[in-house]
Amino acid sequence: MAKKWNLIIDVDRCDNCRLCFLAVKDEYNGNDFPGVSAAQPSQGHSWLDIRRKERGTYPIVQARFLPVMCNHCDDAPCMKAAQNGAVRKRDDGIVIIDPERSKGQRQIAEACPYGAVSWNDEKDIPQAWPFDAHLLDEGWTRTRAEQACPMNVFRTIKVEDQEMKQIVEREQLEVIRPELGAQPRVYYKNLHLINKCFVGGTVVKEIDGVEECAADVEIVLEKDGREVGRAMSDIFGEFVIDGLEPNSGGYVVRSATAGGFMKEIELGDESLYLGVLG
Repeated sequence: MAKKWNLIIDVDRCDNCRLCFLAVKDEYNGNDFPGVSAAQPSQGHSWLDIRRKERGTYPIVQARFLPVMCNHCDDAPCMKAAQNGAVRKRDDGIVIIDPERSKGQRQIAEACPYGAVSWNDEKDIPQAWPFDAHLLDEGWTRTRAEQACPMNVFRTIKVEDQEMKQIVEREQLEVIRPELGAQPRVYYKNLHLINKCFVGGTVVKEIDGVEECAADVEIVLEKDGREVGRAMSDIFGEFVIDGLEPNSGGYVVRSATAGGFMKEIELGDESLYLGVLG
């Protein structure tokens, strides 16, 4: 079977330096690559963008960043909407919007459920990040975004589909909006930092009549009598149990120590800070 290109993005590593964004701009702004991409306009297009997600409330707040771009779907909605072969899927998995054949076909941009295809008013064409196909065809093994990133957020790999499936399972990778069934080739590690919730709190203990932060206290989270998470408080007494489904209802959070605290909580669509516990 043929090897195909895939991109793995580790959300936990991204610090929003935006060097990947600048690298893509540098590559495509004002540069034509015949058969792959017409030049990106200087303004209005973000073929690789960074979305921000904040979770939690003071004093436990997390800001995370999600790089997004064309997903190069195996069942691409843009390709279904295109006419005259304006969008094609290469044997190596890369989706190309032909800069000549796609002229006037605004429906290609409108068909993308991820918002990853931009419309170029001046050239009257839809455009998206082409996976740096022109560079990979020249023998490059990494995309510009991966080369520019100092935090090792990106990993460009070319493997057979069966091997990619094994990597997905082994590294617990996910895709954005899997319910669409588009079968993206851009995978995310630690996506729970964006699309899931956490519960956190501050554990204290009383010493000589004074409440102090309690480190190394084991906290257990239970749902319907079953343990679903466990964490240890840090030197500030704080703990976080992550990866919970939004709007998943009632939980019990308790100290693993006999005679410790127990608190019933209700999880909605946002992460919860439970306050001081002890």
